[in-house]
Amino acid sequence: MMIADVTYLVYVGMDGTVIADHAQVKSLLDLARAACKGLTDPVPAVFEPFNKATVDGRRMLVYSTLLDQAIHAMIERQQEQEVDSLFSPGKTSALSQNLTGIEDFELVSFLVIQAP
Repeated sequence: MMIADVTYLVYVGMDGTVIADHAQVKSLLDLARAACKGLTDPVPAVFEPFNKATVDGRRMLVYSTLLDQAIHAMIERQQEQEVDSLFSPGKTSALSQNLTGIEDFELVSFLVIQAP
């Protein structure tokens, strides 16, 4: 089955909790805009500790794990919505997509929001 290219945006905390899922895109974009407001350049007080902790992005296991948790949360929510659509009037979305895990997604970008 061919799956159309779709862009997802998720806010996940460092403990793996999905703070805002892919259904809350407007609030996520508002949050990112507010976090970056007035900034035109990266903030060294933020990116330097991140780069040090991840060895300039070469050790991203913590963040890869968080990404995996976020993806599984999205898939779970999508499956719940598909089941709900079976019992709602109109067309069902059940079985329209077959997303199973991280291999069904491509990370395009990420934004780390943390206090300096």
